[in-house]
Amino acid sequence: MSTDAEGRRLPDRNRLPWAIAFVVLVNVVGSAPAVFSRPDSPWFRALEKPWFYPPGIAFSIVWTALFVLLGVACWLVWKRDAPGRRLALGAFAVQMAVNVVWTPVFFSLEAPLAALGIILVLWALVAATMAAFRRIDRRAAALLVPYLAWVTFAAVLNLEIWRLNA
Repeated sequence: MSTDAEGRRLPDRNRLPWAIAFVVLVNVVGSAPAVFSRPDSPWFRALEKPWFYPPGIAFSIVWTALFVLLGVACWLVWKRDAPGRRLALGAFAVQMAVNVVWTPVFFSLEAPLAALGIILVLWALVAATMAAFRRIDRRAAALLVPYLAWVTFAAVLNLEIWRLNA
């Protein structure tokens, strides 16, 4: 890292493209299922929703923001040469894979109960990823807190949609 004329540390410009690449990659992977599984299907529109179901636009906004945080968190761990880094990145990859599976199970297969099982597994995997990230970089773990909160909310939504439509 270089310093300015007053001795302040400047960010390493060589790392910025990597950070951006991680953010873009996580957004591409995370949003890919939405291309094939849409919440505007007649089946989904006909489902009874709980009173606290947010407006549709909220999902796009929240997921994009969360995927940005996830990308930065993953990059923070990736750039560190620390014991447990491979495990932490592996945990991240597994939770992302499970995250990607939820959308087609819920929307394409029209299986809210199976999706509920997936989202509960996702919740545990996100918590495990946070613990693994914390050992490498506390900031990275902290960036996953909103994600865990949203997955918790999504699990409650999933449960209520299943319950109301069982």
